[in-house]
Amino acid sequence: MTQIATVASRRPPAVLPRPNEACWCGSGNKYKKCHKEADTVALRDERTSLERTKIRKGAVSPMRDVPLSIPRPEYAASGTPTRGSGRDVRTPEELERMRKSCAAAARILKAAGAMVKPGITTDEIDAFVHELTVKEGGYPSPLNYRGFPKSVCTSINEVVCHGIPGTQILKDGDIINVDITTIYGGYYGDTSATFYIGTPSAQARKVTEVARRSLELGIAEVKDGARLGDIGAAIQQYAEGEGCSVVRDFVGHGIGRRFHEDPQVKHYGRRGTGERIKTGMTFTIEPMINIGRFEVVVDADDNWTVTTVDGSLSAQFEHTIVVTKTGCEVLTKRPKPLRLSENVATVFA
Repeated sequence: MTQIATVASRRPPAVLPRPNEACWCGSGNKYKKCHKEADTVALRDERTSLERTKIRKGAVSPMRDVPLSIPRPEYAASGTPTRGSGRDVRTPEELERMRKSCAAAARILKAAGAMVKPGITTDEIDAFVHELTVKEGGYPSPLNYRGFPKSVCTSINEVVCHGIPGTQILKDGDIINVDITTIYGGYYGDTSATFYIGTPSAQARKVTEVARRSLELGIAEVKDGARLGDIGAAIQQYAEGEGCSVVRDFVGHGIGRRFHEDPQVKHYGRRGTGERIKTGMTFTIEPMINIGRFEVVVDADDNWTVTTVDGSLSAQFEHTIVVTKTGCEVLTKRPKPLRLSENVATVFA
C-alpha cells in the first residue's frame, strides 16, 4: 500500500514531476504512486472553478468570406486537412516560395500588433488580419482548419493558444498573443508574438519576456547535425530557471506545403535526444510559457480554447525557420526591432 506523506497542506510546485520521478512531497515514492492522482483531480477542480469566474469569452461572428480568386487549401470547404509527409528538406525553389509567405505573415503580424490597444475587440483584430491577408492575395490559414471559425488566433492572459476572436474587449493590463499563419503560392508561413495592452503587471511582463527569450535560445540551438532535443533542453532550462514552466501539450511543427508536418519540435527535453536536424528543414519554434504550472485544459464548449490549468498567465512567441549548415534563417523575422505603438510596450525582432 502506498503511503502519502503528511504534507497535504502544501501546494504542488509549478513544475510537477514526471510519473516515474520522485514525488514532490518528499515521500521518496514515485510520483505516479503518490500525489499524481490527487494532483490531477485537484487541478481539474480548480480549473473548473476558474472557468466559471475568470475566462472572458465573447460572441463569435460568422466565418468571413475569401474571394474565389484566391487559391484555397484542401480544408477550406471540408474543414479536414491532410498532414504532410515524406521529404522534409526543401528545394531552393520551395524555400523562395516559403520566404514570400513567411514575409507576408511577418508584415501582417506587425500591422496587427500596431492596432491592438485597450477598448478594441478581438473580432476587430480578426477582421483586420483577414482583410489584410486577402488584400495581399493570401488565404488566412486558420480559417476552417479543423473547423476553426476565424482567421487568426487571439489568446488573452491565461489563454495559452487557439483563442477564438469574438466580442471580448481588450483591457489595460492584458497580454495577448496574436498568431498569424498565411498561405501564399501554396506554402505556409507561421508566426506569433505576445503584446502588452496598456501597462502590464510585473507577472505579465515577466512571463512575456521569458517567452521571448525562450524563443531566442531555442533558435540559437538550430544548426545542421544538432538534435531536436537540444532546442527543448535550452528552452526548458532557461524558463524553469526563471521560475516559469513550459507547456508540454503543444509543440512546434514542420511546415511547408502543409500547415502541420513532421517533425514535432518539443520545447522541453534532453540534449542529445530526438531527430537529427538537417540543412533545408523548415519548422516552427513556438514555446508557450506559463507563470504557474505547465498543465493546460482545452475548453469543453468550443474544443479550441486552451487555458492554463491554474488560471496563471501564459505567453508565446513563434518563428518559422529553415536550417542552414551553420545555424538557421528566420523566415518570419521582422525587418528590425520595433516599438509598435504607445499601447504596445513589447519590442520584438
